[in-house]
Amino acid sequence: MTTVHDFAPAAPDGAPHPLAQYRGKVLLVVNTASACGFTPQYEGLEELWRRHREAGLVILGFPCNQFGAQEPGDAAEIARFCTLTYDVTFPLLAKVEVNGTKAEPLFSHLKQEKPGLLGTRAIKWNFTKFLVGRDGRVIERFAPRVKPEALEGAVAAALAETV
Repeated sequence: MTTVHDFAPAAPDGAPHPLAQYRGKVLLVVNTASACGFTPQYEGLEELWRRHREAGLVILGFPCNQFGAQEPGDAAEIARFCTLTYDVTFPLLAKVEVNGTKAEPLFSHLKQEKPGLLGTRAIKWNFTKFLVGRDGRVIERFAPRVKPEALEGAVAAALAETV
């Protein structure tokens, strides 16, 4: 059975970033953008990360320019914006596509495991969030409008699970 741990998306420098390194951790995988109405969610994601990282939470941000061209920058510009504007310290990976024929394979897997409303597999907008258990299996998918602070209970429950 394929799990999130079987994927190795690119780091900002293009090198593989094997997700197997997070085996035993709870992941929150998010497609992000710097010029989106949901961009202030970076603040809530950072708070969630700081509050739960010692317990095993890892947040992975994947910049995406597929929705309204709201992430036009390169890796350095994105990192600078996130650090200076929202003091982001959780890992940001390479810019990806999340839909279509060039979709990052990780996102194809996430969408297959947890389709959206009415079974649609497409990601509708930036800041769609996937909660992944310590075993690498997708627990839940959250719509962009669901703020990070609303994930507190789901994250705590996932962290309480043992592998």
